[in-house]
Amino acid sequence: MVGHNVTYYVFTDKVDDVVKPKMGEGRILQLHKVSADKRWQDVSMRRMEILTVMTKEQMPNEIDYLVCADVDMVFNDHMGVEILGDLFATIHPGYFLADPQGFTYERRPISAAYIPYGEGDFYYMAALYGGKVEEILKVSTACHNGIEEDKKKNIEAVWQEESHLNRYLVYNKPTKVLSPEYIWDTNLPNGDLIKRKRFLAVHKNHAEVRN
Repeated sequence: MVGHNVTYYVFTDKVDDVVKPKMGEGRILQLHKVSADKRWQDVSMRRMEILTVMTKEQMPNEIDYLVCADVDMVFNDHMGVEILGDLFATIHPGYFLADPQGFTYERRPISAAYIPYGEGDFYYMAALYGGKVEEILKVSTACHNGIEEDKKKNIEAVWQEESHLNRYLVYNKPTKVLSPEYIWDTNLPNGDLIKRKRFLAVHKNHAEVRN
């Protein structure tokens, strides 16, 4: 977003450990303390609750567009305002060549994230999506409510908040769809098809993260 005013909202349970970089003109860093969860799945799902509060109470007074991104990523190439739209989502790099029948949607009708076979155009990754603040309020509210509904039934969607996000986007089509060049993992096959890999997943010890 070079040349534009940008506010970075960083959510962490270890605010004091964050080394604050020197910010350029028009750049603001906000650190928000959140409580630590025992499971990464709970961290993942609770972001929808946090987003619901922030997009309703604080962000409308500060920004026009919100880009929601995982923190365990690294910028590898240009990413600018071309990604913005009323509501944008990014095709999951692991499923951009997959048949829709093979998408890992939540298929259990009991879940609020349920998507029946025959529905849905793409499988989106929850690591990068966004849009106008008022649209993200709608997204996060719907996903948070779905997560809470599932909790009452003592169930959890197959891919947590990503399942609920995909459910929302099936019935509320994004106005812009980003290709996997905007989110990529170098461990995945077919990387030769992606000419510019702009936003990369940081490799990590998944077993350690789960523990």
